Amino acid sequence: MENKLYKINEVIEFIKEGRILALAGDEKVLSQLPQGNWIGGTIPYFMGKEKGVFSQELIYVNELNNTHKNYLISSYTSSEVDNIVQDTFDNGASIVIIPPFTEIHQNYAIKIPENENLFNNPIIGWIAGIDLNSQDTAKTFNGKTGEVYTDNAVAIHIELPDNKTARLEITNIFTQSDDDIEIEFIEDGFSCKDCLIDGKETNLAQYISNNNIDIKLPVISDYSGALINVSFQKIENDIVNFYAPVFKNRKYKFAKSMSDYVSSFNSQIKKMDIEPEFSCNCILNYLYGELEGKKIDNISGPITFGEIGYQLLNQTLTFLYIEDK
Repeated sequence: MENKLYKINEVIEFIKEGRILALAGDEKVLSQLPQGNWIGGTIPYFMGKEKGVFSQELIYVNELNNTHKNYLISSYTSSEVDNIVQDTFDNGASIVIIPPFTEIHQNYAIKIPENENLFNNPIIGWIAGIDLNSQDTAKTFNGKTGEVYTDNAVAIHIELPDNKTARLEITNIFTQSDDDIEIEFIEDGFSCKDCLIDGKETNLAQYISNNNIDIKLPVISDYSGALINVSFQKIENDIVNFYAPVFKNRKYKFAKSMSDYVSSFNSQIKKMDIEPEFSCNCILNYLYGELEGKKIDNISGPITFGEIGYQLLNQTLTFLYIEDK
């Protein structure tokens, strides 16, 4: 079965057949699905096989039947984020969906990087979302129990056969600025008023305004060679709000400016020649890269309000590959 967008009647049949599925779609279609071996999260934006799509009628389906010998579907409260790591199989992978701007969203983002077992097995997933022109509430679905949540995460943990292994990859189109300006945050969190810029306490919002910083571009921290983005959400009353947390013990830099966001994005994607088992892409890439109606080779999946590649990511494409050992 091909991972792609399907009509609701087709998805209902897949569930009745007992297939193990990770689903993405608008609430009005996900809420019509029967109980079965699936998890889901709300989002109406997708990278389809042919082009970027906005749809409240179609459901993106990732089937996991062909990649496992055992599985576990679970839900998690905000106090149970470490259980997401604990429940992984010794040889496996996990797909996690989390509702945005909730306590579990914050707890996962801030606390999970401290879990000493985080990198034992690939944990991939996404932050659920809504139509940006609506007042809807993002939701997650545990298809096994029929429960629907606004504040709990859901996950499918897959155990792989002994001859298979899982590999998680991310693609980040951004690089750090070539200048020497470094940002240090005073505390962990999703917002900031004052920070240290080159060691001097500075109001970040005013600095951004005074220096004409493009907040379509993230701030970036270097994690031993892996560049991790934190995207700007909005600036209000001299407070900068982010889509992921910044951490006080890390150094950040503004992203290097791009002459053409769209071409920079597409040039990175064209380097990929293998279709992944699962992938998701950020809503900001979709908007700023003007991807609606455009095709990306080998890449399809939900367009999300944040990506999970072990920890919470922004403006990043995240991929899961299942390979022979």
